[in-house]
Amino acid sequence: METGAAMETISMMGSPRNSKEMFLPNCMNGVKEGNKSTIGIIGSGDFAKCLSLRLLRCGYHVVVGSRSPKRAAEFFPHVVDVTHHEDAVAKANILFVAIHREHYASLWDLKHLLVGKILVDVSNNTRMNQYPESNAEYLASLFPDSFVVKGFNVISAWAMQSGPKDASRQVYICSNLVEARHQVLEVARQLNFIPVDLGTLSSAREIENIPLQLFTLWKGPVLVSVSLSILFFIYSFIRDIIHPYVKNQQSNFYKIPIEIVNKTLPIVAITLLSLVYLAGLLAAAHQIYYGTKYRHFPHWLDGWLQCRKQLGLLSVFFASVHVLYSICLPMRRSERYLFLNMAFQQVHANVDNSWNEEEVWRVEMYISFGIMSLGLLSLLAVTSIPSVNSALNWREFSFIQSTLGYVALLITTFHVLIYGWKRAFDQEYYKFYMPPNFVIALVLPVTVIVGKIVLLLPCMSGRLRRIRRGWENSQYRSEVSGAASQVSPERITIM
Repeated sequence: METGAAMETISMMGSPRNSKEMFLPNCMNGVKEGNKSTIGIIGSGDFAKCLSLRLLRCGYHVVVGSRSPKRAAEFFPHVVDVTHHEDAVAKANILFVAIHREHYASLWDLKHLLVGKILVDVSNNTRMNQYPESNAEYLASLFPDSFVVKGFNVISAWAMQSGPKDASRQVYICSNLVEARHQVLEVARQLNFIPVDLGTLSSAREIENIPLQLFTLWKGPVLVSVSLSILFFIYSFIRDIIHPYVKNQQSNFYKIPIEIVNKTLPIVAITLLSLVYLAGLLAAAHQIYYGTKYRHFPHWLDGWLQCRKQLGLLSVFFASVHVLYSICLPMRRSERYLFLNMAFQQVHANVDNSWNEEEVWRVEMYISFGIMSLGLLSLLAVTSIPSVNSALNWREFSFIQSTLGYVALLITTFHVLIYGWKRAFDQEYYKFYMPPNFVIALVLPVTVIVGKIVLLLPCMSGRLRRIRRGWENSQYRSEVSGAASQVSPERITIM
């Protein structure tokens, strides 16, 4: 039974369009003339149905080839010509092959009719690198006299029918024939997608693996977040649960679901935010040390730099959950009991007014800085959305993500400092000789802030600015020239 291509919706980053337009000599120039050319679809599955609707809306005439045209015609608009494979191949020069790889051999009898035709392979696999060669390369080996183009496999049937929306607009296309590739690129533009030319058919395996990728850039940040959460949860559990139980036989296990979790969340949030900007500081230090921007970063640092967006979004997530937990703290039954006990003790001690001016100011400032930091973190998260990001120029984006990002880190650090106040110097809070949670939370952000201040010094900022404009120190230039002199001319390839 014929089926459509894969149904996954893939979100990719935007890329500039290719402005060069080239067409096959024996094909109709449908995009230049008022009457657009006929496009054929081999297959009558879900993807074929949605693709035919999209083509019709954009002014193309569509012919669909099916093994059971009478039954398939019931699911297509009446203006679509649903016929046998032979008739569909004869009526169109561009054919979308919307069938699975195992059904390619069913087209073998049409090999003589497919000579000179453009075959757009939209299939996907169920596993990455499932076969020795890509589906498109396999199709090209079966029909060597046809021009096989890989594309449209990263678009789901739903996105094809409803129209491209933001991140689902990317279409990756590759083919060994430049003219065929550009013909399909222009069709993608006419369908309001953003085509990306990936060159020859050797890129087909990479394109077919894209729909099978699952949060590739998120694995590392999520693993770091989970590890930090477990580490700081255990740390808080030992200090606030185990220590009272061992010292005074006091059972505080009721604090685990809310209070211990709420102590863990802000530490993880500020640590992740610090990791976002620590990567940039290490990259700047690497450039200053080697005196050039052309030396590659270490692999671990390069991967870290690419995951900064994910680390920042996870930081916003933990901070937001921390706010929700903090709001719920007064709702707990245990908190009400503690409040009543404090009131009873105040009455018993005959205290008329327990107002503490210093404590009032501390809490007011602590909450104010927390609200400001959450607002700035929310701004950073919103500007990372592709639709918002595309509306900003590079200077605006850099100002928000870099300058305001450091301001957010600084305010968050003040938020933690005010929370700790004088308790950092009180021996009572060092349980099992372990420092309080807020002291642990301040180590990394303070390190990042101090590192940023060092880079802002005139002697450092001036050198870094020259390096990023292309300046290189003499030692690095001599190393590069020495290495280049040892390269054999026969090994140099001119692209």
